[in-house]
Amino acid sequence: MISLTVAAVVFGVVFLAELPDKTALAGLMLGTRYRASYVFVGVAAAFAVHVVLAIAAGSVLGLLPHRLVQTIVGVLFLGGAAMLLLKKDDDEEEIRKPADQSFWKVSGAGFMLILVAEFGDLTQIMTANLAARYDDPLSVGLGAVLALWAVAGLGILGGRTLMRYVPLRLITKVAALVMLALAGFSLYEAVAG
Repeated sequence: MISLTVAAVVFGVVFLAELPDKTALAGLMLGTRYRASYVFVGVAAAFAVHVVLAIAAGSVLGLLPHRLVQTIVGVLFLGGAAMLLLKKDDDEEEIRKPADQSFWKVSGAGFMLILVAEFGDLTQIMTANLAARYDDPLSVGLGAVLALWAVAGLGILGGRTLMRYVPLRLITKVAALVMLALAGFSLYEAVAG
Protein backbone atom coordinates (compact mmCIF):
# COMPACT_ATOMS: atom_id res chain seq x y z
CA MET A 1 0.00 0.00 0.00
CA ILE A 2 1.38 3.40 -0.94
CA SER A 3 1.51 6.05 1.77
CA LEU A 4 0.79 9.48 0.30
CA THR A 5 2.34 11.10 3.39
CA VAL A 6 5.66 9.30 2.92
CA ALA A 7 5.60 9.96 -0.82
CA ALA A 8 4.92 13.68 -0.20
CA VAL A 9 7.74 13.99 2.35
CA VAL A 10 10.16 12.22 0.02
CA PHE A 11 9.00 14.35 -2.91
CA GLY A 12 9.67 17.57 -0.98
CA VAL A 13 13.10 16.53 0.26
CA VAL A 14 14.34 15.15 -3.06
CA PHE A 15 12.83 18.01 -5.07
CA LEU A 16 14.56 20.67 -2.96
CA ALA A 17 17.87 18.82 -3.00
CA GLU A 18 17.83 18.18 -6.76
CA LEU A 19 16.70 21.65 -7.86
CA PRO A 20 20.09 23.35 -7.39
CA ASP A 21 21.97 20.33 -8.77
CA LYS A 22 24.10 20.45 -11.91
CA THR A 23 21.87 17.92 -13.66
CA ALA A 24 18.96 20.38 -13.60
CA LEU A 25 21.23 22.80 -15.44
CA ALA A 26 22.30 20.05 -17.85
CA GLY A 27 18.62 19.31 -18.53
CA LEU A 28 18.07 23.00 -19.20
CA MET A 29 20.95 23.03 -21.69
CA LEU A 30 19.69 19.92 -23.47
CA GLY A 31 16.15 21.30 -23.52
CA THR A 32 17.29 24.48 -25.24
CA ARG A 33 19.14 22.52 -27.94
CA TYR A 34 16.76 19.65 -28.68
CA ARG A 35 13.09 18.72 -28.67
CA ALA A 36 12.07 18.87 -25.00
CA SER A 37 9.96 15.69 -25.09
CA TYR A 38 12.88 13.63 -26.43
CA VAL A 39 15.20 14.99 -23.75
CA PHE A 40 12.65 14.36 -20.98
CA VAL A 41 12.13 10.70 -21.95
CA GLY A 42 15.86 9.98 -21.68
CA VAL A 43 16.34 11.94 -18.47
CA ALA A 44 13.23 10.41 -16.86
CA ALA A 45 14.38 6.87 -17.70
CA ALA A 46 17.81 7.52 -16.17
CA PHE A 47 16.27 8.93 -13.00
CA ALA A 48 13.99 5.88 -12.72
CA VAL A 49 17.05 3.59 -12.89
CA HIS A 50 18.75 5.62 -10.14
CA VAL A 51 15.70 5.48 -7.88
CA VAL A 52 15.46 1.69 -8.25
CA LEU A 53 19.14 1.36 -7.30
CA ALA A 54 18.72 3.71 -4.34
CA ILE A 55 15.62 1.87 -3.08
CA ALA A 56 17.48 -1.44 -3.28
CA ALA A 57 20.40 0.00 -1.28
CA GLY A 58 18.04 1.54 1.27
CA SER A 59 16.14 -1.72 1.67
CA VAL A 60 19.39 -3.52 2.47
CA LEU A 61 20.29 -0.77 4.95
CA GLY A 62 16.85 -1.23 6.51
CA LEU A 63 17.77 -4.79 7.53
CA LEU A 64 20.17 -3.46 10.18
CA PRO A 65 19.03 -2.79 13.77
CA HIS A 66 16.65 0.21 14.01
CA ARG A 67 18.88 2.39 16.23
CA LEU A 68 21.90 1.83 14.02
CA VAL A 69 19.89 2.66 10.88
CA GLN A 70 18.52 5.87 12.46
CA THR A 71 22.04 6.91 13.48
CA ILE A 72 23.46 6.20 10.01
CA VAL A 73 20.54 7.99 8.32
CA GLY A 74 20.89 10.99 10.67
CA VAL A 75 24.62 11.28 10.04
CA LEU A 76 24.14 10.96 6.27
CA PHE A 77 21.46 13.67 6.32
CA LEU A 78 23.84 15.92 8.29
CA GLY A 79 26.50 15.23 5.66
CA GLY A 80 24.04 16.01 2.87
CA ALA A 81 23.08 19.31 4.52
CA ALA A 82 26.77 20.18 4.89
CA MET A 83 27.39 19.33 1.22
CA LEU A 84 24.57 21.65 0.15
CA LEU A 85 25.72 24.50 2.39
CA LEU A 86 29.39 24.19 1.44
CA LYS A 87 28.83 23.48 -2.28
CA LYS A 88 30.56 25.77 -4.72
CA ASP A 89 28.92 26.61 -8.01
CA ASP A 90 30.27 24.27 -10.67
CA ASP A 91 30.83 25.29 -14.23
CA GLU A 92 28.28 23.81 -16.58
CA GLU A 93 29.35 20.48 -17.97
CA GLU A 94 30.00 20.20 -21.68
CA ILE A 95 27.26 18.28 -23.42
CA ARG A 96 28.14 16.69 -26.72
CA LYS A 97 25.53 17.50 -29.36
CA PRO A 98 24.58 14.45 -31.44
CA ALA A 99 24.67 15.04 -35.18
CA ASP A 100 21.47 13.04 -35.57
CA GLN A 101 18.59 14.64 -33.64
CA SER A 102 16.28 11.65 -33.83
CA PHE A 103 14.30 10.49 -30.80
CA TRP A 104 16.75 7.68 -29.99
CA LYS A 105 19.87 9.83 -30.28
CA VAL A 106 18.51 12.75 -28.23
CA SER A 107 16.84 10.66 -25.54
CA GLY A 108 19.92 8.43 -25.43
CA ALA A 109 22.16 11.46 -24.89
CA GLY A 110 19.92 12.65 -22.04
CA PHE A 111 19.80 9.16 -20.53
CA MET A 112 23.58 8.71 -20.59
CA LEU A 113 24.27 12.20 -19.24
CA ILE A 114 22.00 11.72 -16.22
CA LEU A 115 22.95 8.07 -15.68
CA VAL A 116 26.63 9.00 -15.36
CA ALA A 117 26.25 12.38 -13.65
CA GLU A 118 23.78 11.20 -10.98
CA PHE A 119 25.46 7.96 -9.97
CA GLY A 120 26.25 8.28 -6.25
CA ASP A 121 24.78 11.80 -6.22
CA LEU A 122 23.33 13.36 -3.09
CA THR A 123 19.71 12.70 -4.10
CA GLN A 124 20.45 9.04 -4.80
CA ILE A 125 22.03 8.70 -1.34
CA MET A 126 19.10 10.58 0.22
CA THR A 127 16.61 8.30 -1.52
CA ALA A 128 18.43 5.26 -0.09
CA ASN A 129 18.36 6.89 3.36
CA LEU A 130 14.64 7.63 3.08
CA ALA A 131 13.96 4.05 1.94
CA ALA A 132 15.78 2.80 5.04
CA ARG A 133 14.06 5.31 7.31
CA TYR A 134 10.48 4.67 6.19
CA ASP A 135 10.75 0.98 5.21
CA ASP A 136 8.21 1.70 2.46
CA PRO A 137 10.02 1.25 -0.87
CA LEU A 138 7.00 1.93 -3.10
CA SER A 139 6.08 5.23 -1.42
CA VAL A 140 9.69 6.39 -1.26
CA GLY A 141 10.31 5.35 -4.87
CA LEU A 142 7.16 7.12 -6.07
CA GLY A 143 7.99 10.33 -4.20
CA ALA A 144 11.62 10.31 -5.35
CA VAL A 145 10.97 9.57 -9.01
CA LEU A 146 8.18 12.16 -9.23
CA ALA A 147 10.43 14.77 -7.60
CA LEU A 148 13.30 14.02 -9.98
CA TRP A 149 10.95 14.11 -12.97
CA ALA A 150 9.48 17.41 -11.78
CA VAL A 151 12.94 18.96 -11.49
CA ALA A 152 13.88 17.58 -14.90
CA GLY A 153 10.70 19.03 -16.40
CA LEU A 154 11.34 22.39 -14.78
CA GLY A 155 14.93 22.35 -15.94
CA ILE A 156 14.08 21.36 -19.48
CA LEU A 157 11.07 23.63 -19.94
CA GLY A 158 11.32 26.53 -17.54
CA GLY A 159 14.63 26.63 -15.70
CA ARG A 160 15.64 30.07 -16.83
CA THR A 161 12.32 31.63 -15.82
CA LEU A 162 12.35 29.95 -12.39
CA MET A 163 15.88 31.14 -11.65
CA ARG A 164 14.80 34.73 -12.36
CA TYR A 165 12.30 34.61 -9.49
CA VAL A 166 13.83 32.17 -7.01
CA PRO A 167 17.54 32.53 -6.23
CA LEU A 168 19.49 29.28 -6.36
CA ARG A 169 21.08 30.07 -2.99
CA LEU A 170 17.65 30.23 -1.35
CA ILE A 171 16.64 26.86 -2.78
CA THR A 172 19.93 25.35 -1.58
CA LYS A 173 19.50 26.77 1.94
CA VAL A 174 15.90 25.53 2.22
CA ALA A 175 16.99 22.04 1.09
CA ALA A 176 19.81 22.07 3.67
CA LEU A 177 17.39 23.11 6.45
CA VAL A 178 14.97 20.30 5.53
CA MET A 179 17.86 17.82 5.63
CA LEU A 180 18.99 19.18 9.02
CA ALA A 181 15.47 18.66 10.36
CA LEU A 182 15.40 15.08 9.05
CA ALA A 183 18.83 14.46 10.58
CA GLY A 184 17.56 15.79 13.92
CA PHE A 185 14.48 13.53 13.82
CA SER A 186 16.57 10.48 12.88
CA LEU A 187 19.18 11.08 15.58
CA TYR A 188 16.48 11.77 18.16
CA GLU A 189 14.82 8.45 17.30
CA ALA A 190 18.18 6.68 17.52
CA VAL A 191 18.83 8.06 21.02
CA ALA A 192 15.27 7.94 22.38
CA GLY A 193 14.18 4.78 20.56
